[in-house]
Amino acid sequence: MEDKFNMTKEQNIFLAKKEIKENIYNALKLEGSNATFLQTKKILEGINDSEVSLDDIQIILNLKNAWKYVLENLDKDINLEFICQINSRVSKNESLDPGIIRYGSVGVTLKNKERYIPEIPDIQKVSEEIKEINLIKNPTEKALKYYLYGMRSQLFWDGNKRTSNLVANSILIREGKGIISVNIDKLDEFQTKLSKFYKSNNYDDLTNFIYNNAIKGLNIDKDLEKKHKSFFIKEELER
Repeated sequence: MEDKFNMTKEQNIFLAKKEIKENIYNALKLEGSNATFLQTKKILEGINDSEVSLDDIQIILNLKNAWKYVLENLDKDINLEFICQINSRVSKNESLDPGIIRYGSVGVTLKNKERYIPEIPDIQKVSEEIKEINLIKNPTEKALKYYLYGMRSQLFWDGNKRTSNLVANSILIREGKGIISVNIDKLDEFQTKLSKFYKSNNYDDLTNFIYNNAIKGLNIDKDLEKKHKSFFIKEELER
C-alpha cells in the first residue's frame, strides 16, 4: 500500500487542527446524531445551544478533549495504555467503565438488523495483536489496520469507533500521512461496508473504501516549498 500523502509532522498537525471540527462532526453523525455542523461548531467554541441534546454535547466535548490528548502525545508508543487513555476521554460519562478493557459481553446492531457479538477481549491477546499491527512498516496501512481492528474487536464498553479513529489518526499524523474522516455523504456506504466487515472479518473492501474516500491531506510541492521559504528568508535579510 502506498501512502496517499507525504507531509512533515508539523504540516500534518496543522491539517489536523484545521480539520478537527469537521472530524468531530463526522464522528457525531456516525453515532446517529441530528446535530448540525453549525451546532457542533458552537458547542466546540463554548457556546450553548439548547437544541443539542445533552448526550450529543457530551460526545462533542469528549472528542475535543481526546483530540487534545492525541495532539499533545504524538511521541507516545501506540500500545494498550495509550489506547485506553484515548478511550477514557472519548467515553467519559458515557461508558460503564471509561478507559477499561471490556470485561463482559456486548452486541452491535448491524444495518440489516442482525446482531454481531464480539468475544470478550483478553488483555494479553489484545496486547500481542497491537504489537503485530505495530510491525506493519507502511504508516497508512498500519493506521487502517488498527482502525478496523479496533472497531471490530469492540475493546471497550463504548466509544469504539471514535477511539479507533483517533488511534488511527495518531499513527498517520506522527508520520505526516494525513487524517481519516468519513464525510457524511459517504456515511451510509461506510456503515454498510462496516456491517459486512463485522460479520466477515475480511479487511479488504472496507480498507479500500476508506483509503479511496476518507483519507485527507495536503498536497505539498517540495520544490515550491523550498523556493518560497528561501525567498522569505532573503527578503528578511535584506530589510
